[in-house]
Amino acid sequence: MQSCGVSLAVAACAAARSLGSASGGDEEKKMAAGKASETEEDFPTLTAQERDSLVGIDSSLFGFQRLHEDGARTKALLLKAVRSYDSLILKAEGKVEPELFCQLGHFNLLLEDYAKALSAYQRYYSLQSDYWKNAAFLYGLGMVYFHYNAFQWAIKAFQEVLYIDPSFSRAKEIHLRLGLMFKVNTDYESSLKVLCLPLSSTIQFHIAHLYEIQRYRAAKEAYESLLQTENLPAQVKASTLQQLGWMHHTVEQLGDRANKDSYAIQCLQKSLEADPNSGQSWYFLGRCYSSIGKVQDAFVSYRQSIDKSEASADTWCSIGVLYQQQNQPMDALQAYICAVQLDHGHAAAWMDLGTLYESCSQPHDAIKCYINAMRSKACSNATALTQRIKCLQVRREGEIQEGGVQSQLLDQLRSNRANLKPLQLQMLEQLEAQLNLMQQHQQQVHGLQKGSAPHWAGPNGDGSLSSSGGSTHPLSHPQTPHNQVGHSATPSPRQQALNHLPSPPSPPHSATSGGAPGTPATKESTPLGNGPTATATKGPGEMTTANSTAAAESLSNHVQSAAGDGVTSNRSPHHSSDNPKGGDPTTSAPHKKINNIHPAVSSAASSPISAMSTATPSPKSTEPGQSTGPHGLNSPSTTTTAALSSAGPSTVVNGNGKGGISEDSQSPLKADPPATCRRPTPPHARTPPSSSSSVSIYPSSTDVLKACRNLGKNGLSSSSILLDKCPPPRLPPSPSPVLPKDKLNPPHTKHLCEDAFFPPLHQFCTNPSNPVTVIRGLAGALKLDLGLFSTKTLVEANPDHLVECRTQLSQPADENWDLSGTKKMWRCESGRAHTTIAKYAQYQAASFQESLRENEKKALKEPSDTEPASAESAARKRRGPLKHIKFGTNIDVSDERKWKLQLQELSKLPAFARVVSAGNLLSHVGHTILGMNTVQLYMKVPGSRIPGHQEHNNFCSVNINIGPGDCEWFAVPEPYWGVMSNFCEKNNINFLMGSWWPNLEDLYEADVPVYRFIQRPGDLVWLNTGTVHWVQAIGWCNNIAWNVGPLSAHQYKLAVERYEWNKLQSVKSHVPMVHLSWNMARNIKVSDHKLFQMIKYCLLRTLKQCQSVKEALAAAGKETVLQSRNRDEPAHYCTICEVEVFNLLFVRSELLSRKQKQYVVHCQDCARKGSAELDNFVVVEKHRMDDLMQVYDQFTLAPLHSSSS
Repeated sequence: MQSCGVSLAVAACAAARSLGSASGGDEEKKMAAGKASETEEDFPTLTAQERDSLVGIDSSLFGFQRLHEDGARTKALLLKAVRSYDSLILKAEGKVEPELFCQLGHFNLLLEDYAKALSAYQRYYSLQSDYWKNAAFLYGLGMVYFHYNAFQWAIKAFQEVLYIDPSFSRAKEIHLRLGLMFKVNTDYESSLKVLCLPLSSTIQFHIAHLYEIQRYRAAKEAYESLLQTENLPAQVKASTLQQLGWMHHTVEQLGDRANKDSYAIQCLQKSLEADPNSGQSWYFLGRCYSSIGKVQDAFVSYRQSIDKSEASADTWCSIGVLYQQQNQPMDALQAYICAVQLDHGHAAAWMDLGTLYESCSQPHDAIKCYINAMRSKACSNATALTQRIKCLQVRREGEIQEGGVQSQLLDQLRSNRANLKPLQLQMLEQLEAQLNLMQQHQQQVHGLQKGSAPHWAGPNGDGSLSSSGGSTHPLSHPQTPHNQVGHSATPSPRQQALNHLPSPPSPPHSATSGGAPGTPATKESTPLGNGPTATATKGPGEMTTANSTAAAESLSNHVQSAAGDGVTSNRSPHHSSDNPKGGDPTTSAPHKKINNIHPAVSSAASSPISAMSTATPSPKSTEPGQSTGPHGLNSPSTTTTAALSSAGPSTVVNGNGKGGISEDSQSPLKADPPATCRRPTPPHARTPPSSSSSVSIYPSSTDVLKACRNLGKNGLSSSSILLDKCPPPRLPPSPSPVLPKDKLNPPHTKHLCEDAFFPPLHQFCTNPSNPVTVIRGLAGALKLDLGLFSTKTLVEANPDHLVECRTQLSQPADENWDLSGTKKMWRCESGRAHTTIAKYAQYQAASFQESLRENEKKALKEPSDTEPASAESAARKRRGPLKHIKFGTNIDVSDERKWKLQLQELSKLPAFARVVSAGNLLSHVGHTILGMNTVQLYMKVPGSRIPGHQEHNNFCSVNINIGPGDCEWFAVPEPYWGVMSNFCEKNNINFLMGSWWPNLEDLYEADVPVYRFIQRPGDLVWLNTGTVHWVQAIGWCNNIAWNVGPLSAHQYKLAVERYEWNKLQSVKSHVPMVHLSWNMARNIKVSDHKLFQMIKYCLLRTLKQCQSVKEALAAAGKETVLQSRNRDEPAHYCTICEVEVFNLLFVRSELLSRKQKQYVVHCQDCARKGSAELDNFVVVEKHRMDDLMQVYDQFTLAPLHSSSS
């Protein structure tokens, strides 16, 4: 198998030669020294036949070759090869070919020795400068990270595989794992997108599970549709029924309580018919029975759950609730003890236990329980608990005082017993009797707590359950408590050790005790350690994600588990993600996780798309004794793989890999993996500044295509790319030197507009050293009629025009709190809906009137001479409760028939800021990109937020405040976007697609400068290329905005860098950079040498790609159909992976025959995944090769000072 850029055959041959020479030389030394010959087992030598057998073995066989079943011979060969390679490395003191370490990593991975595999892969990474060309290495590395639950690093490795080789043989395996990891990391949009690619019944289950997070009816339809599938695997069927039943039990929108519970029980019973050993299904069934008052059935189900699976904190907590309902407080106490022993952070169990103590007049113990509940991450009502604790503390102080009085009275009565009157003697006897009862009760409970396996009686005295005993405070005077607390799901120790497909947690759930049946209250699930969990947004029934691992059974031939067995539905309902953003997650035998993995600094070029790189990046060691490991893992450079053979799975790996960063690299397109094997670069060495091919970007198109054909004939794979020196893009490191703290709040650059057409103003705004510029009073200077964009005029012009409406929380601009107002966070909640201009205008006006009324009330309640409140009380008042507001955004005003007057008014702006101009790159796209080369309108009330982001493809942005209110802006310079992306990753938010609002304190600690300023009515804000920014309205106002692309090398470079980064992250680029580059070559004469080089190079690569694809199609007997591009026809994107498809469109033949206006386009890689021979596809050619060659030849560097269009 040769799925990577480095030939494994070459590696095997090199290893064999080294083995032969080394072993021969060593034998002579041993004989000369008079030593006994070593046995074959100690230093095995591979035969020629065995070496040939190893050639086709790499990481892509992982999961597809069962070494424990029918692959005993292959396993023996791999074990022999590992011993042989280990001995060679020891003899050569580690000075061997890098490919040998790569193969050693593959073999150890297939043998499921993950620690040794990781060590070998690290050595390969540190020795091979162009390691990123080896797809099999990256895939194997990703599998090791996946095994250790280091999801962030597994995601990076898998994304790089798809970037360098989209047609990788295990692409579907990568898509599946990416989807599951995104789901565990709560990046649901990315998960849904990725899981739709390799569709199967198992993956359909996960898609339905994603819908379940918020879209309950869509989830119900998806689950029920899946149940109709013929030959549905039993495990998938059981999990689907389990989820469907539990969702009906917890989600209020799915019907009335009686019908929902009946249907839920029916589904769970059917689920147990398909999988009787699912402890989770038994537990859910017990919860359903408990909610309808069937206590005995609930108890039986809980007992089955414990029998079928390991002890669960949820189950014991629910058993405790059941005992409380039956007025058996001592049994409830022991059940809660078991729950908190299994999961010390189980908030619901601590709250139930606190309620139990409180009902038994033990406020001191109740307070301790409530404090433990508040410490849990799953605690969602910390404010209420805080108030309760304060009440109990007051009550306890009173009891202490009362108890002190009683104790003094008892002592006085005892000392004067002989002189007491009859009434006083009676009082003394009563006090002593109470004291004796309390002492006896404490002794009884103490005896119970010492027992290792107490006997459990059922609610009616029958049945038994056993568990390890616990220790807590005894209950005094027991009475029936009345509480209503939910429970959360966490995995058992055995479940935590599983390293299969990541299984999201089972849903948090509710249980009632003492209250009316069927009115559950719930809690969020409890995260393990500090890792992210796949919890979901809570609906009315607090429904969240549930155990979906059962569906993975059908993948048992493709996915290896750490324990070696399949995934079942009663397993880990809660899969913790051990990644750089977390602390030390809980681990247990037999496999422990790597729990100290840190993000890497870029180990390759910051991006493969800058202009002209002169060196191939190579990893550099960070310290004399260390070598940088892949993706930021370090391993001691002196440690050989053989020496690491004793390292257990609990190996802890640290690191912060660094590497050379080239400012410019050559390609605006991705680097395809080469099929030829290059001479490996020595460790920490750079290649000389020479081109990797004799083809330059200056000859004619005929010479280019001739060279391409010759290279193909000389053995270069058709998937290879000329001048291939482009590693996958990496996040840029934080700029250096670090700014001093007093420079982190720089003053914004502002211009008082006197002459908007003054040329230096344009140069100042586009200067990369100015991230953001505010042009004060521009509207007044140009006499712009801003009233054309006022709410009143908009309603009169187009009242029914569509408005995207975002629901947000109103809060201070420099803070971002959760819904309860108790916790600062980065995630910015922003629900999406739609309305019309007229309806939003009504809301805007009503909001203003309501604000006036509130101000009048405050003026009456708070006279002007009142003393100011303290800072603490003011902050508390400001934070909560938070109010919901609506923000009207992304209103398209591009239609000249509807908005003629408004668009004409904007023609008064200077050319560099206009929507359409010859010097605006976006004007040369040739079609509309809504919101970029068209105007968008925003209608705001105070608190309306545009969350943090960079503009699409890093283009500049123009924003004018219409008024009457102000807006507050925050901006971070473009070089710091990598730091911002890391912050988002640590907070489980997608930097490109997520909604986030930075914490200014975090940015200050990380030495990130933040520009902060007010935009008043009539002010124009110019955001320079790539500036990160976020905006909040201070008053009631409207804004208009659009994007601009200055004709500069800096703008083009950053736009193409983001184009490549989007491709790596599987995000669609709104600007089709290849299509734009060809249009620029047609329309513009460029005198900037650097900009010319980048555009010409893009043309060269795409011309070569078109030629190579056409040749491959011709060789396969596949003809293209010429359909010239229509005027204003948009650029085409793959309907599956959303990458830009230029010129050669792969379209399904049945869809093309319908003559639809818009093609359903596939890229070549996605088309071949659907049909390797492209049987059902027609290849549509949009441009003749002669036309492209003519454009390429005619695009030449214009003389200086003659740039025009």
